[in-house]
Amino acid sequence: MSAVPSSVGRAVVNGSKSWKKTLPILKPRSNAAPSTMEGIDPAHSQPMGTWSDDQVKSSVKENVMLTWAPSKMKNNLPIITHGEGVYLYDTNGKKYLDWTSQAVCTNGGHTVSENVKSAVMDQLSKTPFVYGGMAMCEVRARLSNIIGAILPQGLNGCAFPSSGSEANEAAITMARRFTGKTKIINWYRSYHGGTAASLQATGDFRRWYTQPPPGFVKAHNPNPYFFEFAGATEEEKTEMSLLMLEEQILYEGPEQTACIMIESIPGAAGVLTLPEGYMQGVRALCDKYDILLHLDEVMVGFGRTGHMWGFQRYDGVVPDIVTSAKGLSSSITPISMVAISDKMLEFFEENPMGWGSTFQAHPVAMAAAYANIKEMLSNDVIGHVQSLAPIFDSHMKDCAASHPSIKQYR
Repeated sequence: MSAVPSSVGRAVVNGSKSWKKTLPILKPRSNAAPSTMEGIDPAHSQPMGTWSDDQVKSSVKENVMLTWAPSKMKNNLPIITHGEGVYLYDTNGKKYLDWTSQAVCTNGGHTVSENVKSAVMDQLSKTPFVYGGMAMCEVRARLSNIIGAILPQGLNGCAFPSSGSEANEAAITMARRFTGKTKIINWYRSYHGGTAASLQATGDFRRWYTQPPPGFVKAHNPNPYFFEFAGATEEEKTEMSLLMLEEQILYEGPEQTACIMIESIPGAAGVLTLPEGYMQGVRALCDKYDILLHLDEVMVGFGRTGHMWGFQRYDGVVPDIVTSAKGLSSSITPISMVAISDKMLEFFEENPMGWGSTFQAHPVAMAAAYANIKEMLSNDVIGHVQSLAPIFDSHMKDCAASHPSIKQYR
């Protein structure tokens, strides 16, 4: 019987199976690249800020990638030269009101105070980097302490990843480690990040890019888009949504559910404000079934809601885990945080967290965050937000009344 080659290199010979190596033949390509400045374009010797628009656009076109949008859109983006307060300026001198605070993150605006600059430069000159698992530095102790001071009693231990996605990734690991349970309940209308677990916790369209692994359970929040909960009053609708959540907890199994992970105010889903009594009901369900409550404050933490923490809008609610990022340093440097309850902190005194990264607890990033928090407290930023809120609300109401295309405003 003649041999019949298969697609994987296996051949059938005289009715018996044998394996035949079919290694591919390498098609050589040069892997040489410059290792000194001599082989680099002389344009890189020019000071920052001196490239022409054509030089910038050429490099952007050839070398730059976008993330959540097709990369060809990069060619239409303005080239920003500097910022001041709430404004940004491009190479043509055009002035932009930064209505979104970029990715809802430049809470302190685009003018960095001298105190924050000094703190960052001082840390750079003294200890630019210490790996968080090998040594301690004063700025880590200071930042952890001041965050503990501005958190409600019962929340304490802090870890400092580099982004909101990483913070939520770490929090999911911590919840599973602490409880010994695996399921995480999240909302459909939500966004928690772009890393592996945080993306699976996400409920918006971005989760479709990957195949969901087991352990993530989607629930409806109290603001459904295509229907309304039954009830003659808002209170009855809220009660119905909580009963639906409890039903889901019971079907999934409380003994398998590590935490309910939700945003204090869903941001990317449309800045959804939760009905009165809902968050208190979620906290009560977590207590009833011994499930952790993880509140994602990556977007709304550090003053964006008129409170230091978004969950302070809900009387009596204290989470077991809180994550935040954007406003922590006002995005001067990449840094995020995870704070946990005292009982969880006690557990991790004796047990490893099971999560880490090279740049977690980066000294320079922590210096920026520490100085930023002190600036917020010294200048009563929270009080300022509260004083502006009624003015903003009045203008939004007028805008909505003038434009039929606006269905809701928040």
